[in-house]
Amino acid sequence: MNKSKVINRRTRTDQKKSKGQVEADISTALIAFEKEHMGRGPVDVRSYIVEDMLLIRLKGVLTMAEQHLAKDAQGIQLIKQVRAKLLENSCAMLEDVILDITGATVVSFHTDISTKAGERIIVITLDEDLEKKLSYS
Repeated sequence: MNKSKVINRRTRTDQKKSKGQVEADISTALIAFEKEHMGRGPVDVRSYIVEDMLLIRLKGVLTMAEQHLAKDAQGIQLIKQVRAKLLENSCAMLEDVILDITGATVVSFHTDISTKAGERIIVITLDEDLEKKLSYS
């Protein structure tokens, strides 16, 4: 992902952004990431800050090819493996983007994709309680 494009669209939390603004910035960054790495973005992205976790829900993430592949168990497993590997290979880049937006360091990434709903859930744990930090800003 062209990091400079993403950084230019947002500012860090130390510039007194609200929790909702930070959540929106995370969603915008994930849309850009999906477009660059998957060739298309999700239909909708919602990000939530819950204490020291980021919960990100991406809707409409399956490509047409993946929708056809998801018709049997073997295809479903293949989609899940490929999507998990793509995220794993991009962790360093996403860690930088999350740090730029939140000022917090990523501890871990967790993800799963539903081939039935065409949704992906990403849970990111951080090294600090971002919700508390934002509520006292």
